[in-house]
Amino acid sequence: MDLKGTYVSAARSVRRGAESLGVMEGWDRRATTSRAWCWSRSLLAVYDFEDLVRLDVPWWTFDAADRVEAFLRGRRDARVFEWGSGASTMWLASRAGSVTAVEHDAEWAHMVGDRVPANARVVLVPPAPVAGNAAPILSEKAGFEGLDFTDYVEQIDKEDDPFDLIVVDGRARGACLRRALDHLAPGGMIVFDNVDRERYRRAIAAEGAGIRVDWTRGLTPCLPYPTRTALITVAES
Repeated sequence: MDLKGTYVSAARSVRRGAESLGVMEGWDRRATTSRAWCWSRSLLAVYDFEDLVRLDVPWWTFDAADRVEAFLRGRRDARVFEWGSGASTMWLASRAGSVTAVEHDAEWAHMVGDRVPANARVVLVPPAPVAGNAAPILSEKAGFEGLDFTDYVEQIDKEDDPFDLIVVDGRARGACLRRALDHLAPGGMIVFDNVDRERYRRAIAAEGAGIRVDWTRGLTPCLPYPTRTALITVAES
């Protein structure tokens, strides 16, 4: 079992123990009143969609989530587009006018799509095998070699834009960021998650001086260590 699998297995074991001891109810109550309690409780919700939905947290840094929530309060009917669906889709749907999430994984797309409220939708766009003479959009994540994510990235072109908020948290994120900038409403915001990874920082840097990046770092749901989420806006000319 790899390190990630070991961590998830340990979290499941702790949760079963907490449930058998009857302490989960109190833990859940405290999670609604304290950031520290919410974070500690979320460690037992890793890769558990339903549990994260109950905790009402997206899987970004808490700081990023706070800033996005404040941003959406100023745009009551905000239109949101998201590459990568999950607990964040549910969280956004309760705070925005509409949410469109694109997902590459069929099983996950159906599971999340069956759960979202009426103002949200999950669009399944799986990758295709790379054609011999094509110029594909690839994912750098291990396990996705030989797959073309062009249709997945370009799904945003088929939607009515602009979008007030765009979330880049799926596959082929560099290409998604370039597309996102073309479909962002004036004053809009892009959430780019997991920017601890060098390839994502390179993708952001490649956009040059035309953007402003706020790097948030700190506690993140489900993880025992701090991570980073970037909030991107178009720089004023």
